Amino acid sequence: MDIFTIGYGHKKAETFFGLLKANSIGVLIDIRLYNTSQLAGYTKKEDLPYFLREICGAEYRHHLFLAPSKEMFEAYKKKGGSWEIFEKNYLALLIGRKVEDLLDRREFEVPTVLLCAEPEPDHCHRRSLAEYLKSCWKDVEIRHL
Repeated sequence: MDIFTIGYGHKKAETFFGLLKANSIGVLIDIRLYNTSQLAGYTKKEDLPYFLREICGAEYRHHLFLAPSKEMFEAYKKKGGSWEIFEKNYLALLIGRKVEDLLDRREFEVPTVLLCAEPEPDHCHRRSLAEYLKSCWKDVEIRHL
């Protein structure tokens, strides 16, 4: 099973939706804590489902249980905390929430992508989540777009 990841940061809409189309993405799972601000641009929660449906023929889902907590997010993003501490705490949160049981593996039967803001996966919770799911489900191939 493939799990795709993508960040919208520093991507024009044409590039973002082009990558989704080129990889036949059928479902986008939004794992952001905050997805309604103007900074989200074309990926705002109110607009993204329409764009996905019309441009890619894809579905939108927002799984807040996959997002970091507000405290974690603020410690890392707003207070300049370390990535290592954020990732450690995020993984503990995933384990505590038992997200592998909350997620329906059937959601990934069609090409599915995890969305967040970071342009690259290196310091992004979408990579951490994908790697965690791979450790739980074993038969996962991660593909960063």
